[in-house]
Amino acid sequence: AFAAALALFFSRAALLAGQPYRDFVLYDWLGSADNLAWAPLHVPLGTRVDALSLVMGLVVTGVGALIHLYSVGYMAEEERYARYFTYLNLFMFAMLLLVLANNYLVMFIGWEGVGLCSYLLIGFWFDRHAPAQAGKKAFLVNRVGDWGFLVGMIALAGAAGTLTFSELFQPETLEKVRHAAPLGIGVITLLLFIGATGKSAQLPLYLWLPDAMEGPTPVSALIHAATMVTAGVYMVARSAPLFDLAPGTQAIIATVGVVTALFAALVAIVQYDIKRILAYSTISQLGFMFIGVGVGAYAAGIAHLVTHAFFKALLFLSAGAVLHALHGELDIRKMGGLSRALPVTAATALIGWLAISGLPGLSGFYSKDQIIEGAFTHGYPGIGWLALFVAAITAFYMTRFFLGVFAGERRVGPHVHIHRETPVMNWPLVALAALSLVGGWLVVGFLPGGGFRLEQFLHPALPALGEAEHEAASATHGPIGPWSMAGLSFIAFLAGGGLGVLGHTAGWYTRGWPEKAGWVRLLENRFYYDWLLHRVFVVGGAAACVAVWHLIDVLVIDGLVNFTGRVVNFFGDAFRWLQTGYVRSYALTVLAGAAFVIGCLLWLIQARPAGAP
Repeated sequence: AFAAALALFFSRAALLAGQPYRDFVLYDWLGSADNLAWAPLHVPLGTRVDALSLVMGLVVTGVGALIHLYSVGYMAEEERYARYFTYLNLFMFAMLLLVLANNYLVMFIGWEGVGLCSYLLIGFWFDRHAPAQAGKKAFLVNRVGDWGFLVGMIALAGAAGTLTFSELFQPETLEKVRHAAPLGIGVITLLLFIGATGKSAQLPLYLWLPDAMEGPTPVSALIHAATMVTAGVYMVARSAPLFDLAPGTQAIIATVGVVTALFAALVAIVQYDIKRILAYSTISQLGFMFIGVGVGAYAAGIAHLVTHAFFKALLFLSAGAVLHALHGELDIRKMGGLSRALPVTAATALIGWLAISGLPGLSGFYSKDQIIEGAFTHGYPGIGWLALFVAAITAFYMTRFFLGVFAGERRVGPHVHIHRETPVMNWPLVALAALSLVGGWLVVGFLPGGGFRLEQFLHPALPALGEAEHEAASATHGPIGPWSMAGLSFIAFLAGGGLGVLGHTAGWYTRGWPEKAGWVRLLENRFYYDWLLHRVFVVGGAAACVAVWHLIDVLVIDGLVNFTGRVVNFFGDAFRWLQTGYVRSYALTVLAGAAFVIGCLLWLIQARPAGAP
């Protein structure tokens, strides 16, 4: 698949023939002359090749191929080895269908396929309680977001009469959607964004992603780096012409993104589970991507999606190597000093740590810097300053992560045998480390103001980037120039990273945070957001279900059944005196009945008119 994606990428000039996109239609699914011609809209089953789908295809297949290779070593002793790779490849198929679709309905099929496969992979060890519950939680929470996507898609089809991108994004169709009634463009785009929050784990639907760590670590890397969690960001970017018509929705997206980024970064500070630290980091970085697409800097959001796929897959696979070496130990307080036992893992994780923390020269610095700059240049300075603050927090907790695992004295138990590193697991780490090193230079110019190359490449797929207002804003760089922006990002890296080193030197991570501190309890309980949702939806939902059960099942259904029984019992009791058990009583009853019948016949004979036959 990766080879095919590369071939498509390098042959794009001949394939597109100067056009911004090319659709490949297999057949007309709905609305053709001989197949459901009565359908109210035309939906072909096909794929789209353009700059955006090519980039996403390379990321999905490239990172996916490395994770497949890593899984060969990581899952070598797994009894369900064949089942694991079956699910993994089905997941890849669904994700590729999602990013290559040429209309929303085909995208939705891939969207649902990704959700189903995530349930199978997160709950892969279904014979254990925690993975089974985590898989079910991911499936159910995503259904909430999928409802928004489905309703938004139906409303869009009703307003535009089509779901195919090439028809939908025409100016006349967009104008028709803008004035659609009763659901205007604002409601339609907001419904689509609800779908994105489910797949991309944004507030309020982030709940499933931390628990998804119960699956195999390569699955966590695949879901959290290059596939499922990026689906929402991709969908919003693909829908750029629609969202550009709804500035109110864009403001909501950017606000949700920055609040989610801040929320998850703060929660990550107090985590000790090595995989949960990375899980909350993923939620936070996805928030950055939504800031980008929310403020209209779509290419910046996609650029961070690409670079994040590199360093986050690297960090997850590094964590997997640590778990493999320590027989599944997750607590970073029981690690430390592993750089000597796992030198390749430590060296590659070092690059991943510096990349996500925002060290200038590495991939994470450039893509994150473009998003923050985009917030300032597009009129969202408050979001820009908050994003800078989150960048500093990111550098802090990722420094805590790396130093707590690989630096300092060894805290692993004396009787724990550390597995040696294996080449089949090391090579993907090295490849991802190299991409994390040079990935930033692939998407930006050599200088901060020297051009945004991925933006230029994506311009035909994201036409909103060419608007005059955007060009004017980019030329002035808003209130902060490009060099100043780079300087502020570097200061955030130094502040967060320096505080992280200070915490390691002071022993904060080995002793743990003071448990009685109010801020620690607040962060450990995730601002009591999970508790609130549990009380409202789980406990409250159960109480509502009990009330409905009592009303419908007990009072109505059982009431009708019991009423019928009581009526029968009443009449049975009323006529029970007729059943005496004596033959003479029954003979007397028969005689009385016969006399009654004879009497009726005689009365009828006498009452018959004279001359009647």
